[in-house]
Amino acid sequence: MVHALGFTLLAILGVIGTLQEVTSHGGHPLSRIAVHKAELAIDELAYVKASPTILGLKGQNSEWVTLEYSIPNPSIDDWIGVFSPANFSASTCPLENPRSYPPALCTAPVKYQYANYSSPKYKDNGKGSLKLLMVNQRSDFSFAVFKGGLLNPKLVAVSNVVSYANPNAPVYPRLAQGKEWNEMTVTWTSGYGISDAEPFVQWGQQGEEQTRTPAVTLTFDRKTMCGAPARTVGWRDPGFIHTSFLKELWPNSMYTYKLGHKLFNGTYIWSHTYRFKSSPYPGQNSLQQVVIFGDMGKEEADGSNEYNDFQHGALKTTKQLIKELKDTDIVFHIGDLSYASGYLSQWDQFTSQVEPIASAVPYMVASGNHERDWPDSGSFYNTMDSGGECGVPAETMFYVPAENRANFWYSTDYGMFRFCVADTEHDWREGTEQYKFIEHCLASVDRQKQPWLIFLAHRVLGYSSTSFYADEGSFAEPMGRESLQILWQKYKVDIALYGHAHNYERTCPIYQNICTSKEKKNYKGSLNGTIHVVAGGGGASLTEFSSIQTQWSIFKDVDYGYVKLTAFDHQNMLFEYKKSSDGRVHDSFTISRDYRDILACTKDSCPATTSAS
Repeated sequence: MVHALGFTLLAILGVIGTLQEVTSHGGHPLSRIAVHKAELAIDELAYVKASPTILGLKGQNSEWVTLEYSIPNPSIDDWIGVFSPANFSASTCPLENPRSYPPALCTAPVKYQYANYSSPKYKDNGKGSLKLLMVNQRSDFSFAVFKGGLLNPKLVAVSNVVSYANPNAPVYPRLAQGKEWNEMTVTWTSGYGISDAEPFVQWGQQGEEQTRTPAVTLTFDRKTMCGAPARTVGWRDPGFIHTSFLKELWPNSMYTYKLGHKLFNGTYIWSHTYRFKSSPYPGQNSLQQVVIFGDMGKEEADGSNEYNDFQHGALKTTKQLIKELKDTDIVFHIGDLSYASGYLSQWDQFTSQVEPIASAVPYMVASGNHERDWPDSGSFYNTMDSGGECGVPAETMFYVPAENRANFWYSTDYGMFRFCVADTEHDWREGTEQYKFIEHCLASVDRQKQPWLIFLAHRVLGYSSTSFYADEGSFAEPMGRESLQILWQKYKVDIALYGHAHNYERTCPIYQNICTSKEKKNYKGSLNGTIHVVAGGGGASLTEFSSIQTQWSIFKDVDYGYVKLTAFDHQNMLFEYKKSSDGRVHDSFTISRDYRDILACTKDSCPATTSAS
């Protein structure tokens, strides 16, 4: 393998490149690698071998690879990077001019792990082995050994190439509700552009005749990114994103579907077969179960330390939600989805992680700071949290029924629920386009048919005792409640849920900092306020609470978990907070009421007239 790469690697010896160090994306693990400092130091005595060389022979989209390696003069700082495409020193480095050569390393790895991770004797004998889980990402892989640690990487050996039998295969379907209640959308990723094949979904009611619906195809390029690392070391070709719109579904019915591509030579490429249950019609009286959480991110099942210190709970939450799928109808992931933060390869790994969930029930998402924020990009906050993505990957990878996905706010109905999903990374204040949308979403619901009105957003626009909010003295986003609390009260929003703060907290029914009920568990009749809930413990590193004790905070927990809403009928709903570690309920309450309780006036929601006038 060394000789095969010899021409490319020798040509770049001493020409390391001038990529600037990226500091714009906070603490993303891949940012710890000083890519621009990488040096070529091939050692003829070093080797790394990967097997098997062909993955997915039985149609799998993820498979384990075993590495065997031997490195002279071993050190605990030696590490192995997974690169894709395999020829990372040439195929992913744009040339500045005909006489220049690409640097030794111009792209971040897909993942990395230290050479002694599973080989305790490595530091003594320089020999080790490692198992890594590889997902299909539309290109081949190679495994490179570096000395010098992450800050001064020196490339000493490169493995043989590993590839999937069909790297272009359709993978990772994501369901989402369409703009109509009886429409389901299916979004997936592949390596086939419209000049290569015709994408479609073959689907139908279970056991009945199947039909084919064509899909639209989108992609984006490096120039669409707003800054580094998304435009530089974090860039990776996202492939093609396809969405098909399955319409005129019967309510609450089981459907099967599979993804297809018809090549222009007449060959068909198929995915596995999946199943979903169509949505109930708005107002339908049936058991309806909704899961809500934020801030999950992506975690590696192989323990590769890309996220060892960041996303401890992502797999816990994912695995628990998979166990609970039979009792889940729809999922809302309210912002901070993958934490790719400008490293585009992570989106494939995230969509692979959530595929068992997203392929079976609608997986509705909201925009968070790690998807959208970037200076001078139109986001409300000028932080660099998106790593230069400025919303493009999230808005392309996931469908939501928004009028304009660049403005990531939308409403969606599920049976007896109306969900109004805000975009906290755009201005929501009174007079803005988003404020008008929120009011229309809240005002237009028929509470006789859909009594359960839920407001969702990523950043906390209501109430939170999280340390960073309390330190600011705001207990929420600055200006968060000023405009919106009038709408929540006027239209009698039952629950407002948020992420961003990586913990769980529930308030009393509240309006203008005052609890409108002393009850904590079983609410009967009108709430006279809105219950605010932070459910940001989806997986990202946890956040502590302030020591300040507030009168409105009923329950707090610093752990990984998610919220579940169960509507039994038009009069009774159960709220549960479950921990990701075991799925057990650690906080709950019920709401029981009649239609007249929602119609009754609450403070500031009555017309300014009396019977006397």
